[in-house]
Amino acid sequence: MIGRLNHVAIAVPDLNAAAEQYRSVLCAKVGAPQDEPDHGVTVIFIELPNTKIELLYPLGEDSPIKGFLEKNPAGGIHHICYEVDDILAARDRLKASGARVLGSGEPKIGAHGKPVLFLHPKDFQGTLVELEQV
Repeated sequence: MIGRLNHVAIAVPDLNAAAEQYRSVLCAKVGAPQDEPDHGVTVIFIELPNTKIELLYPLGEDSPIKGFLEKNPAGGIHHICYEVDDILAARDRLKASGARVLGSGEPKIGAHGKPVLFLHPKDFQGTLVELEQV
């Protein structure tokens, strides 16, 4: 059901400093910041040959990243994202197997302009999983 790894998301306390570190120290291709108000985050994508790193920074008081950074002030891995061909079929299959889909269960449009869903970390070895339709 899952396809390739789309990205690993890292919550960061200073978005500009993190982007500059990837740019200057690791010589990575760093994208521009983009606000995602529906998800309460500002993101920057780091392009790698085989996947992406998504830097996450809180956008607004209700940002889920704000709470994550309060618990992890230095930042850290927030979630991993896998690609799926059909997000609704994937959701239905996961729910039938007992996995919990976060929120309403209806996909939202993610940072790549494609439908996404998040799966409860307690159902996946403590890891928040995002599914993105390709």
